[in-house]
Amino acid sequence: MALLTDTFLRNILTTTKTIAMVGLSMNETRPSYFVGRYLHMRGYKIIPVNAGHGGKHFFGQVVVSSIEEIDEPVDMIDIFRKPEAVPQIVDDCLAKLTGLKTIWMQIGITHESAALKARQAGLNVIENRCPKIEHQRLFGELRKAGFATNIISSRL
Repeated sequence: MALLTDTFLRNILTTTKTIAMVGLSMNETRPSYFVGRYLHMRGYKIIPVNAGHGGKHFFGQVVVSSIEEIDEPVDMIDIFRKPEAVPQIVDDCLAKLTGLKTIWMQIGITHESAALKARQAGLNVIENRCPKIEHQRLFGELRKAGFATNIISSRL
């Protein structure tokens, strides 16, 4: 199991290009929406996965109803579902998504056996963290919210 060091997280966030977000909401007040929006605005391709909104368009992509409908390479799965849904999501990813590198479970989401299964399949696994928060922290953007990151940057 890889330690969740800043170097490990930074490597994932810099090498990831396409993220399938399972449970992405189209409601602008939901955390999954603003995480997806933030990551999209930072250049990541977001594939929205939401059974209730399949076929709609979101972040320039068609919303798919399930992982089985994804027909392109995905680097990372970002899970916005309850912990009990995680084992099926991991199984679906392992069955369908060749080339997948990372399973990321959002804040409050962990699942020990599903995480172990994904790690045994060679995937990076991150639990109980948010890629938006980690991206902001690691690349100096939290300073805008008044957080000291100890990163010097001229970006606004």
